[in-house]
Amino acid sequence: MKLNIRKLDHVNVRTSRLDEMIRWYGEILGMHPGPRPDFPFPGAWLYCGEDAAIHLIGIDVEPGSDPSDLKLEHFALSATGMAALVERAKSAGERFDVRKVPDFPVAQVNLWDPDGNHIHIDFHADEAEAAGL
Repeated sequence: MKLNIRKLDHVNVRTSRLDEMIRWYGEILGMHPGPRPDFPFPGAWLYCGEDAAIHLIGIDVEPGSDPSDLKLEHFALSATGMAALVERAKSAGERFDVRKVPDFPVAQVNLWDPDGNHIHIDFHADEAEAAGL
């Protein structure tokens, strides 16, 4: 059988701002906390519908403060409803930008969570055009 990777399963993000991150992902991206195994460390799993897409791990020290810490350049999610996300980000005063991917029918909304992790949400380019973005 041939390997067929179909979608991103989840991203694990370490944070010293667990409550703030849970709130941000809920308010800006519309994700919600849900069931999580009873691990012996703090954290939360944030869901897109029925799927746990972001696994937050609560730590005491700011991530990346030590050069040996793992760092995340970005992660991407696919979605529909680009105009709603842009409006939500504007209303919340969030820094964001919109980019069209050259030679692909994809438009991205780039955001940064409270820990500075870069996230881009991918939409079909038709949504950007329809929204005048």
